[in-house]
Amino acid sequence: MAVSARLNGYRISARKARLVADQIRGKGVEDALNILAVSDKKFAQPLEKLLRSAVANAEQRNETQSACIDIDNLGVSRVTVDEGSSMWRIRARAQGRASWIQKRSSNVTVELSER
Repeated sequence: MAVSARLNGYRISARKARLVADQIRGKGVEDALNILAVSDKKFAQPLEKLLRSAVANAEQRNETQSACIDIDNLGVSRVTVDEGSSMWRIRARAQGRASWIQKRSSNVTVELSER
């Protein structure tokens, strides 16, 4: 049985977020939380919060449904980081010209399952 949590529209490019997501993919929940706690990347803190949310979803599912999930034996089975919507901004350039700046966002899904 798998439980998941989603984070939509977070203002970081998917390429930068994937660097952090690759570090915890396939690890146990405790190991993943330890890795994210010591990481100096900007996306480590939101991903840690999302991982804790997925664990809370697993605990909630344990209480409400008849499914029995061992919380201590959970592992990160899947982490996907997809591109979200982009905001376009204009930056003034020389001689009255303008150039476009693309502010990217990402959608993240964390899926936990028993190991």
